[in-house]
Amino acid sequence: MSKHPLKIEICVEGIDGLVAAQTAGADRVELCASLLEGGLTPSMGVVREALRVATIPFHVIIRPRGGDFLYSELEFASMIDDIKALKELGVAGVVIGCLTPDGRIDELRTKALVEAARPMSVTCHRAFDMTADYHEAIEALIRCGVDRVLTSGQRDTAIEGIDILKDTAAIANGRIVVMACGALDASNIGLVRRATGVDEMHFAALHTIKSGMAFRNPHVGMGGTAIEREYEITLTDVDAVRTTIAAARAV
Repeated sequence: MSKHPLKIEICVEGIDGLVAAQTAGADRVELCASLLEGGLTPSMGVVREALRVATIPFHVIIRPRGGDFLYSELEFASMIDDIKALKELGVAGVVIGCLTPDGRIDELRTKALVEAARPMSVTCHRAFDMTADYHEAIEALIRCGVDRVLTSGQRDTAIEGIDILKDTAAIANGRIVVMACGALDASNIGLVRRATGVDEMHFAALHTIKSGMAFRNPHVGMGGTAIEREYEITLTDVDAVRTTIAAARAV
């Protein structure tokens, strides 16, 4: 088991998610937009409002688009700009990830992002899970000065990746915080914590409700999803967060 006190981070979409997570007893939030794409950078307006209502720290994802983690020069410049703006606002931390075409941590860019972020906390997101060699990737993140790595053990779920999660925590050996994720809920989070000894745990307890829109135009859609999806809203489930946190802390 980790020698550090367990911390639970909840991945949320927008301000309502942040409020739900802190109400349910989270230690920290990862603030995102568009969880359907795995999380994108929220607007500065969202961040300002989050700062106004937050009673716990939150870290903001720095991800200009969905898809891979191989960014153009302009995309990378926008990431630096976002980090500088968040630092000026007083945000507690940022969540980053940049890879090279051959599946390694892009150390040059990662170091630049860390330097731009300080004194904010810096987490590497699941770009880590897309690397070709997790042993090498952990060492690269440590060299870059990253504080924390989010990982499901390079598998879709923490249960599937449990052996790699355990090995990652052993390799890290306290030099970088290892935060486990990947379909964690009240039924499995205790098992993952016991088996891996990770420092922190991260999950998104989401549920979907129907839109309040009474009128719906069946002839036009606003995005790449089915029209039905445009009349659904994804929210953080307070009760599910509470029960999952309780299961983690019971270990």
